[in-house]
Amino acid sequence: MKLGAFSISLPVKDLAVSITFYEKLGFERFGGSDDHGFAIMKSGETLVGLFQGMFEKPMLTFNPGWDQNAGETNPFDDVRTIKSSLAQNGIAIEQEQGGAEGPASFVVTDPDGNPILIDQHR
Repeated sequence: MKLGAFSISLPVKDLAVSITFYEKLGFERFGGSDDHGFAIMKSGETLVGLFQGMFEKPMLTFNPGWDQNAGETNPFDDVRTIKSSLAQNGIAIEQEQGGAEGPASFVVTDPDGNPILIDQHR
């Protein structure tokens, strides 16, 4: 199963303060939108998503069809194929978004309560 690009998504209290902190650690702004309350920070191949007011717990995030530079990968496993495979293996699917094609996402939770977001943007 090809899950795509990996990042950690962190809930933050103050987006601007968090951006400044991660910049001091050597990260650069890679994407996001202040208006929408999030920033994607990058250092080498490491991605950290900072999200203000969107969720309560840190989560692992995978982006099928993307590499670590948000470039398209081909071939890739579509989010719906990944979801079906996980469901067939007895993993509960939560927070499903999207239609039959294109962008879509869902969340699974590991045995320790850690959320994992599978979020396809293409």
